[in-house]
Amino acid sequence: MHLDVLDLRNFYYRTALGRVAQRGIRERVVELWPPMAGQTVAGFGFAVPLLRPYLSQARRVIALMPAPQGVMPWPLGEANVSLLCEDSEWPLATGFVDRLILMHGLETSDNAAAVLEECFRVLGPGGRVLFIVPNRLGLWARGDGTPFGFGRPYSMGQIEAELKRHGFTPERAMTALFAPPSLSRFWLRTAGFWEWLGRAAPWLAGGVLMVEASKQIYAPKRGGLAAKVRRPLRALDGLPVAQPVPRLEQSATIWGKS
Repeated sequence: MHLDVLDLRNFYYRTALGRVAQRGIRERVVELWPPMAGQTVAGFGFAVPLLRPYLSQARRVIALMPAPQGVMPWPLGEANVSLLCEDSEWPLATGFVDRLILMHGLETSDNAAAVLEECFRVLGPGGRVLFIVPNRLGLWARGDGTPFGFGRPYSMGQIEAELKRHGFTPERAMTALFAPPSLSRFWLRTAGFWEWLGRAAPWLAGGVLMVEASKQIYAPKRGGLAAKVRRPLRALDGLPVAQPVPRLEQSATIWGKS
């Protein structure tokens, strides 16, 4: 089930470990998707820590928060862009979103299939979605001291197979949060170094998986009047072939000569 919005807010904005996690994931998100003008960027679950870099340039920024989790106004001190919705009913038009980020929205949902269907619906053709989920092999999914210890953790093969079943094409995948989820000052102060080391050594298991996928809609190869039937019905087979009837002018000429 979804976590409570107050617990998520307190972790990311009021604890040192939460700020480390926020910084480590957000840096990878901005690396994948640099802020661009004219785009509609949305987040589902509790993605607001990752949406702030897009506030100044994006055409629209929308923070969708699931009803079982609850909603909070965001960003603080500015016009609110967050809203409450159901997992299976997002108040967005079809094809409305250019970039979509999910964090604490897929693995904690009781109906992950409905969430993926809504992701596919709201994305425009060629739109991109970024799924951030707990890594089954990482340390962050093995305890309940962080939000990544709740819900269903995934392996890379599991999340990619799930996306393909719902019409997405995985494009890029990476991991983040290589430092252990410890409150020790040593690990908190050296978190930046471990993130750098994790990028240089891809065999290390990060705490979260980040999978970028696209929505592709392919044009039919043939259709309409040009469609061909492999085994057409032979309804007129066996009937005599019709003979052409001579025109009246030809008939009158023939009778005149005789």
